[in-house]
Amino acid sequence: MIRIAHFSDLHYGHKTLAEADRCFGAAIDQAIEARVQAAVLSGDATDHALELHAPAALRLMGQVKRLAEHCPVLMLQGTFSHEPPGALSVFRLLGARHPIHVADRIGQVVLSRLGQWLPSDAWRFDMLPSAPLALFTCVPTVNKAVVAATIGATNAATSVSEHLAALLAGFAPIHREARALGVPTVGVSHGTVFGSISEHGVPMAGFDHEFTTGALFAAEAAAFMLGHIHKHQGWTRDHGAGVQCIAYAGSLGRFHHGEQGDKGFLIWEVDADTASFELRATPARRTMDIVFEGRPDLVALRDVVAQQSLSGTSVRVRWTVAEEDKQAIDRAAIQALLGDAAEVKLEGRIVPVVRTRAAGISQLTGLADKVRVWAQTTQCNPKPLLGCLDRLMSDSPEAIAEAILQDSTGSSACGCEPASDEDCVVLSEHACA
Repeated sequence: MIRIAHFSDLHYGHKTLAEADRCFGAAIDQAIEARVQAAVLSGDATDHALELHAPAALRLMGQVKRLAEHCPVLMLQGTFSHEPPGALSVFRLLGARHPIHVADRIGQVVLSRLGQWLPSDAWRFDMLPSAPLALFTCVPTVNKAVVAATIGATNAATSVSEHLAALLAGFAPIHREARALGVPTVGVSHGTVFGSISEHGVPMAGFDHEFTTGALFAAEAAAFMLGHIHKHQGWTRDHGAGVQCIAYAGSLGRFHHGEQGDKGFLIWEVDADTASFELRATPARRTMDIVFEGRPDLVALRDVVAQQSLSGTSVRVRWTVAEEDKQAIDRAAIQALLGDAAEVKLEGRIVPVVRTRAAGISQLTGLADKVRVWAQTTQCNPKPLLGCLDRLMSDSPEAIAEAILQDSTGSSACGCEPASDEDCVVLSEHACA
């Protein structure tokens, strides 16, 4: 049996450095304490392309070197937008007590009992090297652009999963051979499993996902360690000869608001025919979403603040208002109420005003006729509008203003029912014209 620490989706970057480094550092401490014999990073160690002198790159290399001082490390190529091709090559040059293997092509690698990585020359071994401690099958991120260029863009999405399924089935014979010799077998990949759940609770049910659980189980590896989805989840199958496990470690930190589930890494125990894993939590940041259907209620917001401490919490306030109310949002007051939070994000959704056009209104010559057609289109009562219009047309502005100032009954100056704000705006526009 071999004990392996499985880390994934570290996402070291300029903006994520504090969260990523705090969580990865704590995870390495726990892995060393657990006396793991090997460590696997299953993709997306970086959040974007990093220059070598960038603080995030230096911290990541320092942490990986610290991990390699304890045990051999395997790093898998992740999503190209996060880890550009070749971004992991520098880790091969880190000098540590134990070697670091970078898996940036499809292939297999044996961890020997002497602690050395012995990679296959081709996509798989024809015969296992001597004294293997464990066999790792590596399937890094597939470049779909290459697939599209080869077979055409129309069929590229579905063809990737079909070719990967055939590839995984091709690893089964060597895995069976290793199992017969008592050697633990481990698959490592980065991609989406059909039916998995994203960190925001969304089922991954598209036709362009790389894997199915059936295809992964068909490889007949005892353990399959996955990266890419930030929510920890797993699948288990007892195939008679033993227990197979597939699992996402999830992201080490909480990098976005609304992410569900605990954050951490996995401690695997893998034997020739069985596998099991345990989630170990990391000190990921706490996030909170406060959502208002209309304008933010400062009283309700004050109650939320009074009920719990926001120290160290990243708070996101969301609201939805009509376009005419967007200037009424007091962002400074919201920021002041949430002053104890580690981070405050204000996100307002503005619902645009939709105006209905009255067909044929431009062909009418009389203003009163235009008001009647407009009122019919917008389902307004035309009587108060026409009354106000008559007053606008017959009296001077001074007389109308004086009548409004003297009026104390709440009725309109023309003696009709008060018109709505929108009606008054329209009438004012006509009067000005």
